Amino acid sequence: MVTEFILVGFSNFPRHLLPAFFLLYLLMYLFTLLGNLLIMATVWSERSLHTPMYLFLCALSTSEILFTVAITPRMLVDMLSTRRTITWTACASQMFFSFTFGFTHSFLLMIMGYDRYVAICHPLRYNVLMSPRGCARLVSWSWAGGSIMGMMVTLIVFHLTFCGSNVIHHFACHVLSLLKLACGKETSSVTLGVILVCVSALMGCLFLIVLSYVFIVAAILQIPSAEGRHKTFSTCVSHLTVVIVHYGFASIIYLKPKGPHSMDSNTLMATTYIVFTPFLSPIIFSLRNKELKNAIKKSFQRKFSPLSS
Repeated sequence: MVTEFILVGFSNFPRHLLPAFFLLYLLMYLFTLLGNLLIMATVWSERSLHTPMYLFLCALSTSEILFTVAITPRMLVDMLSTRRTITWTACASQMFFSFTFGFTHSFLLMIMGYDRYVAICHPLRYNVLMSPRGCARLVSWSWAGGSIMGMMVTLIVFHLTFCGSNVIHHFACHVLSLLKLACGKETSSVTLGVILVCVSALMGCLFLIVLSYVFIVAAILQIPSAEGRHKTFSTCVSHLTVVIVHYGFASIIYLKPKGPHSMDSNTLMATTYIVFTPFLSPIIFSLRNKELKNAIKKSFQRKFSPLSS
């Protein structure tokens, strides 16, 4: 019975590059935390931002912070460590929290797409459909759905018996890398089931987001003025950009052909995805969202104008 695992994702990575990537990822990690906390603090302090769209943005920032905290600190420590082991319990916990916050992030992106659909396609019913109680219910469902997915996948994987090698060819407790270590006749069917469940949930979210934007584009095209079309679509740009980044990076990593000696490149791409996508989100939302950008500027001016005077 395996009681701890050895993570070898960084073992073959060029050692002279590890300090540079450690510093880069550390800066991105800190910026991710500070950027998302800044968005949450701005939305909380500015009454003009107390709307459903920014409530969902706060929930999204929370999920990104928690997802990053669940994986990145351990990854950073292992980059400079010579003993990269993780206990069975810590591995299960990491998998649960990463799946929970990862799926919650996808569910929240889907709800934000629905919010834009209602705002643009059914503006007269927006206050009814997106009432404070309704928005709180949608956010709660997202967190509940993410928790159920995380719990289900973790229980399925760690219900298996790990009786062979304890070497995980990844920098974290990656579900597919772990399933390769399991023994028993049901391992192949469990692997297929886990893949189907995860892919179905993620593709379901993506399908509903795309469907929302099909209706949104159709509604925008009916607006007679070019200025009106541009102004309406600009409210969707930041969300759409984050969706493209989120699913685009994931597709590149998981759908690219696996070469016989591609472990180093896979590790580099996976670590970049884990750190870079949460790093980009606060930048995209703060730069592409004019209302949020102005609110952040106003908050800074209020805080620092007495000092400057």
